[in-house]
Amino acid sequence: MTGLFISFEGVDGVGKTTQVERLRAYLEAQGRTVVVTREPGGTALGRAIRQMLLHGVDGGAADIAPRTEALLFAADRAQHVAETIRPALERGEVVITDRYLDSSLAYQAGGRELTLREIKDLNLWATNNLLPARTYLLDMDPALSHSRLQHAEDRMESAGDDFQSRTRQAFLDLAAAEPTRFRVIDASQRIEQVWAAIEVDVETLLKELA
Repeated sequence: MTGLFISFEGVDGVGKTTQVERLRAYLEAQGRTVVVTREPGGTALGRAIRQMLLHGVDGGAADIAPRTEALLFAADRAQHVAETIRPALERGEVVITDRYLDSSLAYQAGGRELTLREIKDLNLWATNNLLPARTYLLDMDPALSHSRLQHAEDRMESAGDDFQSRTRQAFLDLAAAEPTRFRVIDASQRIEQVWAAIEVDVETLLKELA
C-alpha cells in the first residue's frame, strides 16, 4: 500500500472532529486526495451497528454485554477496513479516521475491563493487522471534555466518571507503549494550539515517508 493512514483518538468531547477537518484541509491544499471516515459507522453496515452500540436496542431497554459490545465494534471495523480504508490506501490516498482500533483497546479493555490481549487479538484479526502510521491522541480530563458536548449523551458517553477515567488512562498507557506511532497532544489548549502541534508533526511525517 502506498497511501497514508492517520487516526485520531481520545475521550468524547476533546475536539477530534475539528482537528480531523483541519488536517483534511491542510492535506488537500497540498494536492493530496483525502478520505475522512469514522468509527463506528464508516460504512452502511457500520451505521446500523453504530445505532445499536451508541443508542442500544429496543429503545435502549436491552443492555449490551461487554463481550457482545467488543464483537460489534470489531465487526464494524472489519467492514470499515475492507470496504473503505484499505482500498483508499491501495489507491495511494490519505485516510483519516475519527477513532480506530485503539478506541476498542481503551474503551473495552480499559473502560469495560476486558483483557487487553483479548481485544487486541480480536481487532488485529478483524483488520488483518492494519495499523495507522500515526495516531493523534487528544488528551483531556473527561470531566472537562464532557462539559463541551452539545448533544444528549449516548451509551458510551453516559457510562460514568470512573469508566471515563479508566478509558483516558488506558489511552495514555497505549500511547506510552507505542511512542513511535502515537503523539499525545494536550486538548485543553486552544484549538489553534492543538492544530499547530499536529501540523508540525504531519510535516515531519510526510518528509519521512517521502
